Amino acid sequence: MKGTYIFLANGFEETEAIAPADMLRRGGAEVRSVSIYSDKYVTGAHGITVAADMTFGEFLANADMSASDGSDIMVFPGGLPGATNLAEKTELMDIMRKHYAEGGAVAAICASPGVVLTLLPEISGKKMTCYDGFDGPITEKGAEYVKEGVVTDGRMITGRGPGFAIDFGLALVAYLKGEAAAKEVKAGLLL
Repeated sequence: MKGTYIFLANGFEETEAIAPADMLRRGGAEVRSVSIYSDKYVTGAHGITVAADMTFGEFLANADMSASDGSDIMVFPGGLPGATNLAEKTELMDIMRKHYAEGGAVAAICASPGVVLTLLPEISGKKMTCYDGFDGPITEKGAEYVKEGVVTDGRMITGRGPGFAIDFGLALVAYLKGEAAAKEVKAGLLL
């Protein structure tokens, strides 16, 4: 799957979706948000409804599903039941597994590292972070839980929670566009 996509399910943590999308766009990366439903409107965990760039059907019809590489990222915000709703979307999880196996990158924050990324068979030995209390599935699958704001380990980027959403987004910019681009975005935000 070619490109960078942020997947939204009802109950997603709003800050963890919008802040990374904003950081990526400020950094010059093309990113598209995808509702996992047939409707573009998705309601977050705190009652904020957003319009995704495309529905899941539009994503399937228009995304380039040829072999992924490290410049292609699938992003999964956390929040509950958002993370669970993402994990229960079987077709999306099948795409994620294929994408990662082909060399694509994955990024998840809050509950999603423990709920979504643990559905990947290749996480053993990876360093990951997540929202407090969601580390059990990570360690059970052989990954190392690191209690930091953002952790990048190869093609896997994880964030701890909403307070780290901007840092998570900046890590995505650094991964795609380089550290200089991330520093430029950060300076523009007066951080």
